[in-house]
Amino acid sequence: MPIDQSVLRQKAFSYDRRLHEGLRTSASVGTMRRAFLCHSHQDEALVQGLTVIFREAGIDLYIDWQDHSMPETPNTETAQRIQHKIKECDIFLFLATANSKASRWCPWEIGYADSSQKRIYVIPTLEGAASYGNEYLDLYKSIDAASSPNGKIGYALFSRGQTDAEWISNESLRSHR
Repeated sequence: MPIDQSVLRQKAFSYDRRLHEGLRTSASVGTMRRAFLCHSHQDEALVQGLTVIFREAGIDLYIDWQDHSMPETPNTETAQRIQHKIKECDIFLFLATANSKASRWCPWEIGYADSSQKRIYVIPTLEGAASYGNEYLDLYKSIDAASSPNGKIGYALFSRGQTDAEWISNESLRSHR
């Protein structure tokens, strides 16, 4: 089931930028998986909520607008730095929203990640009755909201057409291809 955007907005209230910056140090010394988050900058609250969810799973998200080395106005250097970050991160996540579907950068980033043979996971979202994704996004595994028969609620990795899933964690994202 796609992740409800209202849940991400709710999670954003517990987002702490300083804690996120501290996690980046842990990721740089190899104790935590790093994921490049492809998203629209218009989805800042959703990104903050997603950061909280992944932090709880022991995964650090690289978010380009938090990178102070990025040029203020997007240009060729921006594209080169994004390519470098995609290569540097362990996995690639695509936050599927109406804004990312309309973005000029998001399709380019996922295409680059695909050609770089990165592990790619799509995070489909739901807003009201609308769910977001594109046909080509079905090529990749997804991270969806899930619940287990024993009552566990959280987020899990799914292959297309599969009902069995593995809860997201630092280890689960390490082992999936």
